[in-house]
Amino acid sequence: MQFAFATLCVYFARFAVGPVVLTQRTPRSRKETQRDAALIFLLLVFCSSCRMTKTTETQPNQKVVNEELDNPIVIHRRAIAIDMHADTPQRLLDELVNLQERLEDGHFDSVRAREGGLDAQFFSIWVEPQLFGGGGKTAMKRADDQIAAVHALAEQHPETWAFATSAADIRRIVGEGKLAALTGLEGGYAIDDELANVERYHRMGVRYMSPAWSVSTSWAGSSGDEAGRTRGLSDFGKQVVREMNRLGMMVDVSHVSDKTFWDIVNTSTKPVIATHSGCRAIANVPRNLTDEMIQALAKTGGVVNVIFYPEHLEPGWSEKKKAVDGEIAPKVQRASEAEPGEVAHKKLARDRVRTEEYAKRLPPVGVTRLVDHIDHVVKLVGIDHVGIGSDFDGVQSTLSDLADISELPSLTRELLRRGYTAGDIEKILGGNMLRVMEAMEKN
Repeated sequence: MQFAFATLCVYFARFAVGPVVLTQRTPRSRKETQRDAALIFLLLVFCSSCRMTKTTETQPNQKVVNEELDNPIVIHRRAIAIDMHADTPQRLLDELVNLQERLEDGHFDSVRAREGGLDAQFFSIWVEPQLFGGGGKTAMKRADDQIAAVHALAEQHPETWAFATSAADIRRIVGEGKLAALTGLEGGYAIDDELANVERYHRMGVRYMSPAWSVSTSWAGSSGDEAGRTRGLSDFGKQVVREMNRLGMMVDVSHVSDKTFWDIVNTSTKPVIATHSGCRAIANVPRNLTDEMIQALAKTGGVVNVIFYPEHLEPGWSEKKKAVDGEIAPKVQRASEAEPGEVAHKKLARDRVRTEEYAKRLPPVGVTRLVDHIDHVVKLVGIDHVGIGSDFDGVQSTLSDLADISELPSLTRELLRRGYTAGDIEKILGGNMLRVMEAMEKN
């Protein structure tokens, strides 16, 4: 193309200035003049054709770009996807599962995480008070053992996992093509009413803590028991929140009572998060957040990570579940009694029965309902304050088209179908939580 253009210039100059230089050379014949004019015409046609060809060639490339922007898999893979809550550490301890292989049950392993485009998993360090106590050495040991199991996952399989404690760690690990493993305490039982233990767990890598699970602590009320109806944060509880702020440990309001929630947002000077909650305006269960709570949490700079559990998403599902629980109670009890193992294994036996019976007796709920809750948060407080927290391996029922972590792209497809942009989806899948983590890390 450049050669042709240069040649054209030479011939054009020759033709144009011909009359000026005729006195210095042999006069040009009419035939020569016609030949040069024809050559110029041909070169102009050639150059025009080249320009047309170039334009034509860019159109398919532009089409590819447009298709990529609309492709849910491409959008999903480009995002850093962070799940804020999975109860898999209990499986590592009690069932000795190997997360490096595809498991036949449960909701999570590294194989399915890869298939689902997950990048970082916050593993829940959950001490069940009824089995391990609401404090004391037994509760602390249960938490410590789970944390050690997550660390071992990264140490024994460095080709797949790396332990993370910061947003920068997550970005680096994802850049290395690995999965990031993080930890959060579900319930403050393991700190054993000792402020110094908050820092102890922070040093062990814990990056969030909820003051209570379904059982109230002495210093914070739960949404799941009678004590939580009137209990908020005690003076000690407020000290815990301030210490978490100082250390850069996120405060999680999932499971806390309404009074405790308001005490937390009024005490914390850092962003407050809900790691796995829904919207009470859609599904009226105590575990979910009211519109006023969502707005208050957003004002702290925090994020509502929407849970995947049907009970907290589908209106009326909780009542149906309670009815089923009454019907299957004898069967659940028989399974527990027949299990020869320890208390944790008896719980597993009970949960297996529930999983089977819920699948048969309760109506299926799809990812569209999950996105209804995301939509609700976005309409209330904007795109910067919503994320995801599956509660995988901690529930006995999942969404029909998002049954385990491998099906996470189903969420992106539904978000895209509803008009969310690629940038919006990146924020929902993990970008918003990276922002919060970075804010927590600043002194």
